[in-house]
Amino acid sequence: MTHVIEPALPDDASRLGPLLLRAWLQTYPHREAGIDEEWIREHRGSSATAEGIARWRDFIEAALRDPDLLFCRVVRSEAEAEAGASADTVREIVGVLCGRRGEEVTLGPMYLLNHVRGRGLGDRLMAEFLDWAGGARMRLWVTEYNEGAVRFYRRHGFETTGDRELWQGRLLNVRMTREAASPAGGRDG
Repeated sequence: MTHVIEPALPDDASRLGPLLLRAWLQTYPHREAGIDEEWIREHRGSSATAEGIARWRDFIEAALRDPDLLFCRVVRSEAEAEAGASADTVREIVGVLCGRRGEEVTLGPMYLLNHVRGRGLGDRLMAEFLDWAGGARMRLWVTEYNEGAVRFYRRHGFETTGDRELWQGRLLNVRMTREAASPAGGRDG
């Protein structure tokens, strides 16, 4: 099976909302925090509705119009169709990374489904994002108990700031930033 990273297309919107809900259901259940499937569906299920899909389509179209300000890449899993089926390649979206440029670059969302983690796809996505962002200062929110994600972002130069937010009264997130790269030469006048 091959995995391809490419810009999201407007028709991908119908798959990104459900992908995010599926990723949340895989990633965030946490008994101690009171986060279960019902809570996730209540607070993130809208991403898979017609309205959520329309928001994704709007974002993707805006990213295609202004790729210097908005970034959106998907990971497609490509597998040959089974024998007897069409000779077409089956292309499932298994990951996404988006971001936007403002005073600083904001990373998010970034998700990979569980069955494709550990294959270097996150590193490949991040490399494309870092290339797009250039030397800009970057920030993101990450769920505190998602230790694998915290380690991943640290490996890519992000550090926690100490800022916290309690999303929807239960999901504790911490701010991580990656400082701006020094200009070539490294010294001020």
